[in-house]
Amino acid sequence: MKKEEFAKRLSILRTNKGVSARDMSLSIGQSAGYINNIENGVNLPSMAMFFYICEYLEITPAEFFDTDCLDPSKTSELLSESKGLKDGQLDILINIIKEMKKPNFYGF
Repeated sequence: MKKEEFAKRLSILRTNKGVSARDMSLSIGQSAGYINNIENGVNLPSMAMFFYICEYLEITPAEFFDTDCLDPSKTSELLSESKGLKDGQLDILINIIKEMKKPNFYGF
């Protein structure tokens, strides 16, 4: 993942969480402009800070780099909620998801 892609991914995940770059920076113990500098391509975090960022976002490092997953937190919630469903219920859920991914599903 290139620096620009990293910056964009961080911005998307932070926005999904509903926090400002400033608030996130301060919450992880950094200066107010820390996350903004990463998102603007000025800096990259150290490995230790990257792990803190993932922890703050409540995602794994693998989820951070999985750009096919637009909102890892919601994907994790979906997976968690699906646990304990019976086979038939899971089949229904899978079919619903497949239908939703088709073009022009309810105008999306």
